[in-house]
Amino acid sequence: MDAKHEEILQRAQERVIEALAKNMDLYGITMSTGLLYGTLLFQDKPMTLDEMGKAMGMSKTSMSTGVRTLMELKMVEKIWKKGARKDHYEVNLDWYQNFIDLFSLRWRSAAEYNVHAMKKSLQELHALLHSEDLSDELRERVQTSIQRIENGLEYYDWLSRLIDSFETHEIFQFVPKKPMS
Repeated sequence: MDAKHEEILQRAQERVIEALAKNMDLYGITMSTGLLYGTLLFQDKPMTLDEMGKAMGMSKTSMSTGVRTLMELKMVEKIWKKGARKDHYEVNLDWYQNFIDLFSLRWRSAAEYNVHAMKKSLQELHALLHSEDLSDELRERVQTSIQRIENGLEYYDWLSRLIDSFETHEIFQFVPKKPMS
């Protein structure tokens, strides 16, 4: 009877692993890295790159690339094991923190890139606005563009404060976590 129960357990875990991998793919994480995360999630012990490769039927190089990505996102941690020559890795089981780390890194990076572009464009548009030979029609279009960019900068200021609320965990005052079992 244990074999049947083992099969049910394995099927249930595989369903979750695949769903997580597909979801992570939506956020720019490759399907194989998502599958690696899911595989590590259901391990009872930290794994080496060789063990991961064997479990997933993939190369050690692929596992190394996936682990590096997951470590950058703080979703996987390197674990020291006494007497072990190889590095071992395990999943950070704090799903709330995983979400915060993943989205904060990506949102902040995208926001900073856009803010930089907007500020540079604002400088150019303000300089253009001071041109004496600017037609009234073009002056109006420049002013409209300046206003739209300033609105965008206000949004990115809000987004930055939202990211800060995630990173400081203030968000949980507004949307409390349920106790984990």
